[in-house]
Amino acid sequence: MKSLCLLQLVCLAGCIASRSREWAHHGAPIFADLTVHEMKAVRAYLHGIPEMGLTNARSRALNKNSILLMELHLPKKHEALKALDRGHAKPPRQARVIIQFGNQAQPNITEYIVSPLPSPTSHEVKTFKGAKPVTFESRPITVVEYDHINDILKKISNKAHKLLFETTGGFSYSNCSNRCLTFSDIAPRGLDPGERRTWIMLQKFVEGYFIHPIGFEVLVNHQDLDPEKWTVEKVWYNSMYFDSVEELVEKYESGEVEKLKLPDHRDDDFYSTYIPRGQINTPTNKHGPKLVEPQGHRYHIDRNFVEYAGWSFAYRVRSSAGLQVFDLRFNGERIAYEISLQEAIAFYAGDTPAAMQTKYIDAGWAMGTSTFELAPGIDCPEIATFIDLYHYFDTDKPVRHKNALCIFEMTMAMPLRRHFNSDFQGGYNFFGGLENTVLVLRTTSTVYNYDYIWDFLFYPNGVVEVKVSATGYIHATFFTPNGLHYGSKVYNYVLGNLHTHLIHYKVDLDIDGRENSFETLDLKFVNFTNPWSPKHFIVQSKLHRTEHRTERSAAFRFGKKFPRYVHFYNPNKKNKWGHQKGYRIQFNSHAHSVLPRGWREENGISWSRYPLAVTRHKDSEATSSSIYTQNDPWEPAVSFENYIRNNEDIVNQDLVAWVTVGFLHVPHSEDIPNTATPGNAVGFFLRPFNFFNEDPSVASRSTVIVRPGQDGKPKIQRWTPEVIGHCVTDQPFFYNGTYAGV
Repeated sequence: MKSLCLLQLVCLAGCIASRSREWAHHGAPIFADLTVHEMKAVRAYLHGIPEMGLTNARSRALNKNSILLMELHLPKKHEALKALDRGHAKPPRQARVIIQFGNQAQPNITEYIVSPLPSPTSHEVKTFKGAKPVTFESRPITVVEYDHINDILKKISNKAHKLLFETTGGFSYSNCSNRCLTFSDIAPRGLDPGERRTWIMLQKFVEGYFIHPIGFEVLVNHQDLDPEKWTVEKVWYNSMYFDSVEELVEKYESGEVEKLKLPDHRDDDFYSTYIPRGQINTPTNKHGPKLVEPQGHRYHIDRNFVEYAGWSFAYRVRSSAGLQVFDLRFNGERIAYEISLQEAIAFYAGDTPAAMQTKYIDAGWAMGTSTFELAPGIDCPEIATFIDLYHYFDTDKPVRHKNALCIFEMTMAMPLRRHFNSDFQGGYNFFGGLENTVLVLRTTSTVYNYDYIWDFLFYPNGVVEVKVSATGYIHATFFTPNGLHYGSKVYNYVLGNLHTHLIHYKVDLDIDGRENSFETLDLKFVNFTNPWSPKHFIVQSKLHRTEHRTERSAAFRFGKKFPRYVHFYNPNKKNKWGHQKGYRIQFNSHAHSVLPRGWREENGISWSRYPLAVTRHKDSEATSSSIYTQNDPWEPAVSFENYIRNNEDIVNQDLVAWVTVGFLHVPHSEDIPNTATPGNAVGFFLRPFNFFNEDPSVASRSTVIVRPGQDGKPKIQRWTPEVIGHCVTDQPFFYNGTYAGV
């Protein structure tokens, strides 16, 4: 009878797991990015509405009505869960569309929800929390606007042609061949809401032009939709400010301005390029180590649904922000509904006007659309599965980004766990070990000069690592002696400016259900009489738990002591040992605040005040930033601080963790030509904390156990093929655990 009941329980568990997998697979398309067909259908639908008066995004006029961005609009969470948890019909797919209405008396930005897809028939206005309007000046800059900026820079450079030519040793902005100038534009574009004034610095247009400033910066007012009305408001040259290009040129010619002469540019000066130079002791006729899969992939991909070693999840790459994972489950149990990149910022300091104005807020550059092709063997292993991405931003048709996302399994070259059990007599009782392999979901964002590598890593023991690695070119400005307060000289006339990177993530945890609570764990010393030697005292650490009952209590400020453990748990579910099932977030970060609280631009990044803030889930609080924050951080359309201002109860609720990670970067000579990834990776781990009854990776058949046999020979126990394969080794595994003197 007991055996029959056990068999029934096993069958029931198997049925539940099978059904969970089926529903997860069924619901994954809810989160899939818009298809090319859907994008084209949405565009055709909106262009077919006469009163909108839409024209092509790439037409030369700025005072036009056009589509700026199109991406998936997610359904409400409870609607998605009906499909994911009960197998109900999936909610209709919808598109979020941003339209620039520039051809009217009061230009504005309006967002619409267009549905149903793939054959839309309706649209409704989408508003932000509090119905805050979006100012027209806060829109991202477009290719067409850049074309007009290029035109005004030609006019400016023509007026200052002699100055620029003499300063650079023969470079010019127009009518040039291999000695051309280019530009970098700075944001935010102004000092107050409603402005559109941009500092622009000129650089030599060579490989790695980001680190070739020439010491000429200009402030252009391009707020008017008629480019003929744009004006130059300030010019900076050789550490001096001028009210116009004409004033600078006049004083340059009269000798009132010290003439700047850069060292002659040599075509064989490769400092900003990837061309190898210097001594190398590695043989050049041999490739380095490579990953192999002796028996092929051990993961499965079906469109945006991925399965691996007990894990399952859906993914998307949101055009405005980047990589996101949904419905993350381990062995059928949901751990998180959403883990998503929200924002990346780099706030700089410097002595030139461009440097002191640089506060990059990368969603404002449609960070998610900067996902370019990944290089096999460099960006991802050759064995990876490469996937195309499609975006619709500042375009008139969907744009295909070939091989812009990759998925692969790799060895960590480190055991997940191992133990050598010595007999202390030259032998051993047993050896046990398990290799550590992970599945990696990766894409990149090249936001102008910087390259971010975005990773999700899924470990076999129920751990998830979320990581960003920074590389690419530093943001450099013209060297001045005072600039050494704000960075390092990295080349002739080149200052690498100090800056802080901060990355913000949304982590919507559902620990065995939506009803979760949050606590922190620290240690306190206790002092008590030794029970087996009363004349002595015992001093040791004791766990100190703090339950956080409100949002304000769970918003931890930078500069304050951060708890040792931050623990999310289900107060209604326990594991076999009586502990509440939970997960904790473990930080790998060196982040700190970038501006004082409430200081102007800081209002747009109020999430940066907190390494961790915990809120109740609300569909109206879907993101912590927006595509408009870059050009209006002073009065942002999305204010994260408003999410915790009402200080709601967070006990036994659907909780969201908002995580900030980052690091300070003081550039140095080794950042030439590029910043390297070692030491420049930050992120966090999601680690089970009494969620399971034991380490779930005990299910892995990659374990190897070695015991000494009675004949003295090692007895190897394993559950995978004895010989791995010719690409690795043709020899079977061997282990001899003895040791002796020599």
